[in-house]
Order: sequence, then structure tokens, then C-alpha cells
Amino acid sequence: MVVKHFRRLKNRLASAIRKVFKKKKEIKIGLYGPVNSGKTTLANRICVDWLGEELGKVTSIPHETREIQMKEKVTIKDNGRSLTFNLVDTPGIATKIDFEDFLKFGMKRKEAKERAKEATRGVIESIKWLDKMDMVLVVLDSTRSPINQVNITILGNLDARNIPLLIVSNKVDLKSSSTSRVRTAFPGYDVIGISAKTGAMVNELYKMVLKKI
Repeated sequence: MVVKHFRRLKNRLASAIRKVFKKKKEIKIGLYGPVNSGKTTLANRICVDWLGEELGKVTSIPHETREIQMKEKVTIKDNGRSLTFNLVDTPGIATKIDFEDFLKFGMKRKEAKERAKEATRGVIESIKWLDKMDMVLVVLDSTRSPINQVNITILGNLDARNIPLLIVSNKVDLKSSSTSRVRTAFPGYDVIGISAKTGAMVNELYKMVLKKI
């Protein structure tokens, strides 16, 4: 009797401990892509649609986002399905960041150099965060050459980690946009054309995210 009682007590204790320490994994969806492709604009669109508030500041100056920005507990829904996740907006990926590029926007030399340093640190941090992602939206500017925008190493890293990814061909509201060019450049990936600025096709993006993850 004593042994049985001890076993029951031990099992109950183990069960209680599991319940205390067992936490539901928080899903993270990251926005990656080159500078000024519209990542933060898309992040703001998603957050306004589902939370009623924006995530970050948007300007025409390169590398406005220089640190990881995250909005927790974003829930998207479609036809009875829903997904709650943490939305992660990352600094623009660039292989070269030159402080002289910021001088064109009226910045002082000292400010431009500091911004370049911050942007470089942001790129490094973005790449480190790849390991934390459960899905990645690679946001491209559909008015520009897609090949020049995508860091193939990042796509390779995502594939190697089996992280679902979706290529978002942004800025379809502009006349020079070409989503077909993006699809041709990356035939092995799912591509969707949207306008984060106007909201065109964003509902279709939500549906694709729900299907993929």
C-alpha cells in the first residue's frame, strides 16, 4: 500500500511539474528582404488589420529599421482557421552599407557614419534571428530586378532548416511592377504579388500563410 501510494504521489508530482514547465511554443514569422522593399509597411499593414496599431516608422531613407522590431500575439483568421504568432520585422539585408549613401538625404557626415554602423549591426542581428523563425516572408520590391535583391545564402539557410518561406512581390500598385518576373526568377518557391501600401491582395497573403504553417 505504501509503495502504491508513493508511486501515485510521485506520478502526480511529475504531472504537476510538467504542467508548470510545459509552455506552448510561440510562433515567430519574420519579414526579411532588401532595404526599402516595404517590410515595415507590410508589418504595419498586418498589425493595423489585426491589432489596430502600427509596428514601426516608415521613411524613404535607407535602413530606417536598424533593429529587430516585434509585435506579439498577432492573430490572423480566415474561414474558421486562425493563427497567433509574433511578427518580427527585420532590418534590410545588404552586403554593403556605405555611409556616403546617407549624405544624399541631408545627413551630416557624423550622423551618416553612425547610421551605417547601426545598419551593419542590424543586418548581422537579422541573420542571427533566422534560427528563431518558424516562417519567413521574403519581401521584394517588384519594380526592381529580383535577382539583385535576394541574398541566395538566406534562401539556402531557410531551405536547410526546413523553415517555410513565401516570397512576397510587393508594390504591385506601381506601373513598373512585375510579379511574373519574380516568379520566373524563383520558380521553386511560392510567390504572391501584393501592395502593402494599398492593401491589395493582402487577404490572399493571409490565406497562404495559414496554409503554409
